[in-house]
Amino acid sequence: MARTEYLNDPDAPKPNSIVVATTAFVQDDNGRVLLIRRSDSGKWALPGGGQEFGETVAESAVRETREEAGLDVEVTGLVGIYSNPGHVIAYSDGEVRQQFSICLRARPTGGELQPSSESTDVRWFARDQLDDLPIHPEMRLRIDHGYARNPQPYLG
Repeated sequence: MARTEYLNDPDAPKPNSIVVATTAFVQDDNGRVLLIRRSDSGKWALPGGGQEFGETVAESAVRETREEAGLDVEVTGLVGIYSNPGHVIAYSDGEVRQQFSICLRARPTGGELQPSSESTDVRWFARDQLDDLPIHPEMRLRIDHGYARNPQPYLG
């Protein structure tokens, strides 16, 4: 399904849904962050997606990371909650979703990097490599907060 993201755009369509989503800020032992290249936009992002019935937010982040990146992870903490009403995503089926994403910190426990139907590439990136990548500003905010390791999670 095609999607278009809007950020603080006065011409963006009005949202008609909010879905709980998770993203996983996964770091390896060298401090690199796991990113997927989204098949729908070509932008790099943390693995993540919508929470399904019958699972917790932590289980959602684990499942999405396995599905999109091929890695098994263990959730170790909370980076933040992201609910900017200026960030909306319009889908080709008519749904217009206001962002609501819970970003969890995680560590790899197994598996092997492997793209999926939702990701065309999966890689580890050092922090100094991120500026050259196409990353949506809202996703970059989560990544920066993950690296910051603030004592309190981001609420915004």
